[in-house]
Amino acid sequence: MARTRRRAGVALGLAGMIVPLTMVMGTGTAQAASCSTKPGPYQKQVEKFLKLKVDGKQSSADCKAITAFQKKHWITPNNGVAGPVTWRTMSTMLAQQAAGTNPNKAGACPTNKGRIACVDLTRQLSWIQDGKKLAYGPVPIRTGRDGAETRTGLKKIYWRNIDHFSSLYKVPMPYAQFFDGGQAFHSVTKPIYSPPGSAGCVNMTPAAAKKYWTMLRNGDDVFVWGKKPGT
Repeated sequence: MARTRRRAGVALGLAGMIVPLTMVMGTGTAQAASCSTKPGPYQKQVEKFLKLKVDGKQSSADCKAITAFQKKHWITPNNGVAGPVTWRTMSTMLAQQAAGTNPNKAGACPTNKGRIACVDLTRQLSWIQDGKKLAYGPVPIRTGRDGAETRTGLKKIYWRNIDHFSSLYKVPMPYAQFFDGGQAFHSVTKPIYSPPGSAGCVNMTPAAAKKYWTMLRNGDDVFVWGKKPGT
């Protein structure tokens, strides 16, 4: 009988330990999944970009809108905080919008080369021009991340493979056009603004990469300049 009581006491003791543990774990999970209630360092800028009330305060509507933006572009953590990566992405988008239909207004890309593919790392933009005439674009791109930057300078396309597969990274690289060692234009299916960037290639949407494939040939010039934000 005493043995039975001891067993019952042990069971009750274990139950008493389990209940609080479950409650703690449940609370932690809820907190991890919830939106941040604190404003981020770029709160006002992000609010303005998303056309929210610009007051520098974090509301539930703010957090919901910021989280949706972060999830769309694979920005982590996607907890609604208006942090540096979120604002950097938005700033890049604004710079691209400002480029309009005259992306080479500053004359950074050579106009004396005939057909040339221009790659602006700073604005994460690319386009094709014939002399001073814009032939296609500009289109958003995703270039090399910090430590694997897309190399700058004047290059030439030297090899093309429409169904290329990277043996190094074990990923497909459709419409690949190589212009500097292993660096190439090619399409990706992931969001074009997803951080931190590529392994050095110029990532493009499938539509843009396909257009580049039809417009460029071996021997065509490629000019890369600037500095990708965050590198």
